[in-house]
Formats: sequence, structure tokens, C-alpha cells
Amino acid sequence: MENVPHLTVEPPDSRGLRQVSSDGEIIGAAWSPRGLRSILRRLGYPKGVNVEDATFIRWRGGDSRVWPDHSVKRHITIGLMTVGLLGSMALHMIVGMPDALRGLTFAGRITGFLFVIAGAIQGFAVLAVYDYWGKRHARFSGAVVLLGTLIALATQSLLMFLWLQEREYTPYLLAYLPLWCWSLWALLLLVREKTWSGIPHPKKFAAGVTATVVIATANLAYSSVYQPASQPMLVNLEAKFGKPAMDSRTSFVELPLTLRARNDGKVPAYVISDDYSVYGDVVNLAKASSGLKDTKDAMIDESDAARYTDEPETETINAGRFLSPGWELDPGEEYTAEKMVRVPKEVKYDALEVYFSLTLMRADRGRVNVWELENPHHSWEKGEGNFYCPDCEKGLIYQSEIWHNNNFINVTRRPRYVTAWWSATSEDSSSSVSISSSPFRSKWKIDEKESEREMDRYGAVSLYAEAMIPFAAVLGEER
Repeated sequence: MENVPHLTVEPPDSRGLRQVSSDGEIIGAAWSPRGLRSILRRLGYPKGVNVEDATFIRWRGGDSRVWPDHSVKRHITIGLMTVGLLGSMALHMIVGMPDALRGLTFAGRITGFLFVIAGAIQGFAVLAVYDYWGKRHARFSGAVVLLGTLIALATQSLLMFLWLQEREYTPYLLAYLPLWCWSLWALLLLVREKTWSGIPHPKKFAAGVTATVVIATANLAYSSVYQPASQPMLVNLEAKFGKPAMDSRTSFVELPLTLRARNDGKVPAYVISDDYSVYGDVVNLAKASSGLKDTKDAMIDESDAARYTDEPETETINAGRFLSPGWELDPGEEYTAEKMVRVPKEVKYDALEVYFSLTLMRADRGRVNVWELENPHHSWEKGEGNFYCPDCEKGLIYQSEIWHNNNFINVTRRPRYVTAWWSATSEDSSSSVSISSSPFRSKWKIDEKESEREMDRYGAVSLYAEAMIPFAAVLGEER
């Protein structure tokens, strides 16, 4: 009876890998003669066995000299796929973890978790790379690599789209720009490889990938665009004079003043700047007049025009603060400050007026460093470093970096800084707020257009409240 060899080396596949079978059962695969001998040693054959013996091994599709594996090319491909997937995984974790752990909104946290999960999938895809370009023990390794690559392409494309809106340099650009180019190359490679051929239901797989991308995009749009825009910020300010009293020891009138801020909405807010001033008004009266006075000035200033009075002359009586920057006003929360205005009863004021202002920023659009913002810098102190401004009017400078409510935005733009200024002189007090891409420096100038755009982007608004009382009512019967 003719000897029939028990071992068979199959023809090389498209990658150059040749399967080895024993009595019709596949027992391994080899890229080279060295790999074949390793299989034989594992089966118990001696090291020097003659693989050319036709009674021992049957060769199909080429003899022992046919090993078309391109080892260098294959290992370069494995290396490039590994580096790209690991880089994309790291970027997903960097982007997703801050939102997942401390996102400002629920939808933002969901988006963060989706990015973390996507990064974990790419971690599995790295393992699948070695199997797919190896001996393909796992049936779906190609599908996992394809999924990881599609995730990378979708994410890097979105990052590039957001970056193109501002075109500002950020160190992260050195990561997602090369990764975007890599994902295009990797996808073309996988399309040529037809990695989806091993998937039992390729249409369902494609539908699942599409659904995941749609959900992530929808959450991103909802958390960063719709939700912050749909919920109005409802903060009410009130300034109210109380009942005056005469100080028996002096000739002063004591007039209580109540300042109040209450958040009646559902959106938390940061206090960025605040100021209040009390003025004494002196009005020049006329018994007769032919009509309204100063109508041109009234139209220009959008103020009042009167028949019997001119524009009042004002003097500042009190000036101060309500809440220092950095305070957070949560929904339903209220702050009240009681002040005391003291005025000699002999003064010739006709009315007392209070002007109360508060600048707030929505806490669902951005996050500030509260500790940093609530600590003022003195512009006249040399030890304040970059905040020392000898050419500026003496004042207090408050500043903090702003982090957007979605970390996806933070990695595609330069940092933004909110800067508040408050000063008081012998004549008056004033406050101002700006949001800029550059921090405060000596001789720093505000880019008004940029500040207006960024103030709107982060939902920063200035609110005002006024109250007036006739001085005759303050004096009562003493007038």
C-alpha cells in the first residue's frame, strides 16, 4: 500500500500565510520554513526532520521554497495601525474623561462616557490588529479593527471641523491633524482588505456604527448648543431704600439700602463683576417753559426730557460692592446685602438715586476657577507681576481661565480668560468685564469685537436695578 503523508501544507493565502493540516484537520499556520519547523517540533517531530520528503509532507500550491510573506511590510502595517489606534484611544480618553467625571450637564456627561467607551473599543482594536495581520484566530478581528478606524475617522473629522471654525493654534492640533490623516490611510487599507467580509451581517454592523455616531453627535450638539440656549437665565435684581432715621448725635440722615439678587431660573450663574453707587441729584427747576428741554440729548442718550427741569447734576455719595467675583448663584438661591447711606440733612439734594449692576456668566456654558477669580490683583502693586499696570487707573483686577462646557471645544481652541475690573475714585466707581483669548498684561487692550462675541458665547450678561427717593421724603418734616 502506498504511503500517504499525514501532513499537508496548503497553498499560501493573499497574505502569504500557509496553513498546515494533519489528516484534514488544521493544526497551525506558518509564514516561513522556520514557522513550519516550529509547528513540527510542537507536534513532537525531531528538529532535523526532512520537510522535502514527499512521503512525510504533501505540498500544495508550491513546494518548500514558496513563502510569499512580505514580513517587513506586514510588520510596518501592524506598527502603523497600532500607533494610530493607540494615539486615537489616548485622545478619546483625554477628551472624554473630564466631561464624564465632572460635566456641567447630564448630556455632557453622557457624551463624555461615549468618548471613553469609544476609546476602550479602540484599545480592543489594537489587540485585534495583531490577530488580523497575524494568523486570524478570531473571526471578527477585522471587524473590530474597522470599527476602531471608523471611530477614529469620525472623531478626528469632527475635531478638524471645529478647529476650522476658529483656526487657532492649540497643542492638540499636533495630535488630531496627524491622526485624521492616519485614519484616512487606515480606512483605505481596510477597504482594500475587505475586512467586512467576515462579518455575518454587514448591514447591521454598518447601521450600528452609524447609530453610535449619530447618538454621539446629537449629544454633543444638545449639550453644547441646544441645552445652554433653550434654558433662559432668570436672575432678578432689586435695589430698595428703607425707612430713613435721624441720628440724634449728629445732623446726619441714615437711610437703609437693600440690594438683592435672586436666581428664579434653572441655570446656575457665576458672578463676574458687581458694583453699586448712590448719587445725590440736584435739579434746576423752572416755573415756566415753552416745551420739553434738551430733546436732542434725550434722543441721543435715550433718556428723559422734561419741561420744567434740566438734566440733573449728580454727586456720588456711596460706592461699593455687592458680591465679589467668583460667587455662584444657583437656581433658587438669593443673596441680600444691607447697606447704610448717611447724608447730612443740610445738603441741597432734590433726590437720592441708587444704581446697582451685576454681570453674570452662565455656569452651564463654561466653568471658571472660583478660587482664582475671587482673589483680586492690585494694579498699583509691583509684586502683582503681569497685573501690575502703572499707566492704568488704580483698580482691582479679577481673572480666571474659562473651560467650555464640552471638552471637545477646549481641545480645538486657545484658552479663554474672563477679566473683571473694578475701581473707585473720589468722584465715582466703575466696573467692566471682558472675555478674551489673551490674559491681562500691562498696556493690555480689549478687543471689543472678540469680547462681545465671547461674552455672547458664554452667556455673560449685565443686569441693572435702580431706585430713587425724593430727598424731601428722606427728611420728612425736617425739610
